Amino acid sequence: MSRICELTGKGRQVGHNVSHANNKTKRVFLPNLQNVTLMSEKLDRSYKFRVSAHGLRSVEHVGGLDNWLVKTSDEKLSATALKVKRELTKAAKAAA
Repeated sequence: MSRICELTGKGRQVGHNVSHANNKTKRVFLPNLQNVTLMSEKLDRSYKFRVSAHGLRSVEHVGGLDNWLVKTSDEKLSATALKVKRELTKAAKAAA
């Protein structure tokens, strides 16, 4: 399983360990991923995602999963998040 946040698209980054003698060795910076269950208020259902801690804070800041999915572009979202976003748009069209 790749280490990519399903909601923000945040993935691993590559850099260097730098010693006191300025020797550089390659290293990897991994995102802080957590398995989280988020509730969709409009669909009245919960969904499991693998989200970075930063992404989870962003979702809460925007006002929940539903608002986050509406505002986020499709390129950043995973396949499961896109499926939830499609269900949200269907429910919104059915309600209107």
